Amino acid sequence: MPTNAPSRPISATAEPSSKAGEAARPRMGGRIVYTFLLVMLVAFCIGHIIAWTYMWTHTGLSYSQMFTSSLLVQPVIVSLVMLLMAGNILVAIGVLSIFAMIRFRNVLKDTRDTTYILWGIVEGVAVGNQRFGIAVIGAVVISLIFIYLRVTSFGGRHRYDVILSLEWAGADNYASSLKPLLRRHAMRTQLASQHDLDANKLDLSFRLLLRDPSRSRELLSDLEKTEGVARASLFHRSDEAEV
Repeated sequence: MPTNAPSRPISATAEPSSKAGEAARPRMGGRIVYTFLLVMLVAFCIGHIIAWTYMWTHTGLSYSQMFTSSLLVQPVIVSLVMLLMAGNILVAIGVLSIFAMIRFRNVLKDTRDTTYILWGIVEGVAVGNQRFGIAVIGAVVISLIFIYLRVTSFGGRHRYDVILSLEWAGADNYASSLKPLLRRHAMRTQLASQHDLDANKLDLSFRLLLRDPSRSRELLSDLEKTEGVARASLFHRSDEAEV
């Protein structure tokens, strides 16, 4: 009689492997959440560095609180985009390029503001790619550079302090009456413009490097007492730069 062949045991390796996959899913999900929170926190802190640097180094009259707040939020938004596009860097760069082509209604008056926007975008890209060391070192170095530019007034040509605008209605030549007065108050004097208002009036503008900028009102007082001066006004160098 033929004997029955012994039956082979059914392999049970599939069940343990499926259980291991199911156990790895919660750990992977927790890792993703941890990475997301870490990226958002680092981007938020770097946004503070950018915003504080802008607040401390800004000069002039065009300061905007909303623009400063946008500098804080910008690295967070860019890093979030980089996380969402982590599977394809080319797609992420394409999305950022689309953002760069968007025409906003607010026109930036200062080229430095554009530099801060570029700084925020680069920091967001670095944090979104989880290059935390590069992002932090870059934020510290660039902030120190901006502080250096603010403290040293780098790039400024301090040739004059104020613009003097006056209306001359005297019968004599204005040079003989104004030059001694201007030399007494200014180390350097330059005639910027001269326009004829009518046959007897001239509109004059001078660039002045004052001997003592805190005594500029004394210059105006002396000009008002000068015969032939119908009107006089001073515009400081910082005010002129914002026009």
